[in-house]
Amino acid sequence: MAFPYMESVVGFMIFMYFFETYLNIRQHAALKVPTLPKPLVGVISQEKFEKAQAYSLDKSYFHFFHEYISILMDSIILLCGILPWFWKKSGDALVFFGLNTENEILHTLAFLAGVMVWSQITDLPFTLYSTFVIEARHGFNKQTIGLFIKDMIKSIILSVVIGPPIVAAIILIVQKGGPYLVIYLWGFMLVLSLVMMTIYPILIAPLFNKFTPLPDGELREKIEKLASSLKFPLKKLFVVDGSTRSSHSNAYMYGFFKNKRIVLYDTLIQQCKNDEEIVAVLAHELGHWKLNHTMYTFIAVQILTFLQFGGYTLVKNSKDMFLSFGFDTQPVLIGLIIFQHTVIPLQHLVNFGLNLVSRAFEFQADAFAKKLGYASHLRAALVKLQEENSSAMNTDPWYSAYHHSHPPLVERLAAIDEPDKKTE
Repeated sequence: MAFPYMESVVGFMIFMYFFETYLNIRQHAALKVPTLPKPLVGVISQEKFEKAQAYSLDKSYFHFFHEYISILMDSIILLCGILPWFWKKSGDALVFFGLNTENEILHTLAFLAGVMVWSQITDLPFTLYSTFVIEARHGFNKQTIGLFIKDMIKSIILSVVIGPPIVAAIILIVQKGGPYLVIYLWGFMLVLSLVMMTIYPILIAPLFNKFTPLPDGELREKIEKLASSLKFPLKKLFVVDGSTRSSHSNAYMYGFFKNKRIVLYDTLIQQCKNDEEIVAVLAHELGHWKLNHTMYTFIAVQILTFLQFGGYTLVKNSKDMFLSFGFDTQPVLIGLIIFQHTVIPLQHLVNFGLNLVSRAFEFQADAFAKKLGYASHLRAALVKLQEENSSAMNTDPWYSAYHHSHPPLVERLAAIDEPDKKTE
């Protein structure tokens, strides 16, 4: 009797659903605590706390419903054989249009086209409710229905333009890779990631947002002075119109080698009280660069990608595994989908480990900014961003450790204050 791969996958999916629901219940209870954590009393106003609490609870209720529908749909798709049925129907569609069903690339693209349509239909109600009900109710949504539709159309067009060549290349590599398949797949994905990181900010991001140079003035001078002091090769400094879609704020860096760029959300500039707070946020981000966090993360991702492809090569020719999921053929894409489902247990462990590393990096970047003399301004900026983004003030430690790549505000403030307390 063949091993029940598909039933095992569904069983683990359901197990993880109940485990994560348990964590969600713990977090929901923490969000209902009517008082601020002691370290934030007198730091964050009661009004801001109540606003954050209402926003977080709204998102929590929505998350419970969304996760329930998601596990229900995913289980039905696997247990009822909808995946192989959909693969067969995509082949029928090729016949209808007079195309060759034996061409795996065409068959795969037809399958993915159907999946994309299905995903748009099933995800749209949740996205609309999240954006135009929850985000709007709490004053964060700034985009119109028209802008939302434009963004969706642009995303679909980009998928249609960029997706097929990538899919075709992966299929050809798997078909012709031979004993060096893992190296070829990993090399292709490495080159692809570098190309996408290069063209995304230059060609793709401007399709959705407007990037303008930060005007001359004190803020620009302070940022350039900080970058220069750290020998950060800053070439361009932009402000992005994030306020056209949301009042949430952010800042990030990108670029390779001697061509680095910094992007500030206009909402960040609006929310911070003074230039020093913005510079403190960037000192934190530059800390990630100076401490090589980005490089370490990139290397870790490449190692994990290589190991994943290695695992895929071990199961891609397992006829029993394909049969367990309802397939009597062994298409490359379906093999990748099945493999991703079978390694879900390992993925959860890896993601948990990456979160722990990321949290450690955040503390190190905060400490870096403090060493540069930005402790008080970083502290003020973190509090301000927590208030303006209505982020959860009370968090369950188990939920936070499992889900969050950034430590809670209380822990970050305590870490910033700790050296000062030791010296007193």
